[in-house]
Amino acid sequence: MRRFVVLAAAVVVAGLVPAAVCAQAWPSERPPRPLPARPVDFPPYEIRTLPNGLQVLVVLHHEQPSVSFRLIVKAGSAQEPANAPGVAGFVASLLDQGTTTRSSEEIATLIDSAGGFIGTGSGNELSFVNGAVVKDRTDEALALAADLVRNPAFDPTEIDRHRSQTLSAMQVGYDDPDYVAGLVFDRLVFGQHPYGRPGDGTPDSVSRISRDDLVAFHRTWYAPNNALLAIVGDLTAEEAFAAAERAFGKWAMRDVPETALPAPPAPARRVIVIDRPGSAQTEIRVGHVAIPRTSPEFVPFDLAVRILGGEGANRLFGVLRSDRGLTYGASASLQTFKAGGQVVAETDTRSEATGESLRLMVDEFWRLQREEVRSTELRGAQDFLSGSFPLTIEAPASIATQVLAHIFYGLDLSEIETYRDRVEAVTPEDVQRVARTLLRPDRLSIVLVGDASKFVDQLKALGFEEFERIPLSQLDVNSPTLRRGAAGDRHEPR
Repeated sequence: MRRFVVLAAAVVVAGLVPAAVCAQAWPSERPPRPLPARPVDFPPYEIRTLPNGLQVLVVLHHEQPSVSFRLIVKAGSAQEPANAPGVAGFVASLLDQGTTTRSSEEIATLIDSAGGFIGTGSGNELSFVNGAVVKDRTDEALALAADLVRNPAFDPTEIDRHRSQTLSAMQVGYDDPDYVAGLVFDRLVFGQHPYGRPGDGTPDSVSRISRDDLVAFHRTWYAPNNALLAIVGDLTAEEAFAAAERAFGKWAMRDVPETALPAPPAPARRVIVIDRPGSAQTEIRVGHVAIPRTSPEFVPFDLAVRILGGEGANRLFGVLRSDRGLTYGASASLQTFKAGGQVVAETDTRSEATGESLRLMVDEFWRLQREEVRSTELRGAQDFLSGSFPLTIEAPASIATQVLAHIFYGLDLSEIETYRDRVEAVTPEDVQRVARTLLRPDRLSIVLVGDASKFVDQLKALGFEEFERIPLSQLDVNSPTLRRGAAGDRHEPR
């Protein structure tokens, strides 16, 4: 009873207080400013090329008695035969599953006894082996890495096991609207360009990949004169180069095909609806082809995209989540490669709000062109990039990744040390300039994955009179029409 009286009294008093006074009493402090960016001292490094053409980077890092390494082979899904998507990833996944001299169990035992790890993988334009060990096991670890890239066994048992695992993962992936949206968007943006190939392949292609396909890809691309090696850790430069020579010096040089890729196709407006009946939400992807990593406009355009939907600013989140409550999250990112890249904005929303969410996302592309960004927005994105940059060169493995990336793309290594200065030099006028020249809101590629019956009638009102509706069961990302065994009909909402 006493609590009730106190509560009632509080309500009465609150009712007598003017609204303006209540508003003034509410905390109104702005969030604290970011801490000052700490200075970055990039460790010394040296680059040499072995007689067999292997380019070796050594970065001295004496904080711990350990050594990290990363070997990059300049071939990934973009170098696959067009009729065998997934073969690059298949090869990379099997590198540590047995060689002609060691079983997968022996590989795992050796690296565990060395107190380290080893991993393999691939991407659009490269495949890799990386790892780390204590300093006094450097020779063993590098010799193991050399064995993996030179002598993979491609054992039929391991091939069947990996094929089964990949197909099972794909089955799960095709039930995930987020996975499907990303898969279709990449193909939609890049068309039949190699960048549009699914890195894991498709169920059909993975089922067809043979041991001969794996051996052929490995023989074609895995060569020292098509590779880069970074060694980072508690060694002198001479010790590191000598270790690299001992491990990789007998790897024979051979001719490698030309790896230059054509430019991706120009942006083209196209709307794809992947019909997934029964979905409560719609996955949305909006964007288009963009600049390569080597573009001189990379830094200002990266900041522009971060203002659109990245860390430190994110207009899309503000409009879709904070203002309208249409989603739990929204973002945009710039993904860049050697010959091109893409801008992609993404979110998910309830089916009935698909049209409104899509309209707001397209509007933000136009607004970034039309209006000069506020200095506070730009400052937020700059603070994030400047503040997080030291983390990208803090650990030996991340140092190796940064430097190898610059060598791989043919960038000046001095750009690593000047990165924060170049970020800070960007102005609101620079952002608007690159937005006007590099964004194409009139030629957006759009992917919607969800229950089409709940939102296709909204598209015509938004100006998207033409779209392609493809049942999920008929989706084939290897087909130019994206439809399995059909021409891909175009539809108009009714």
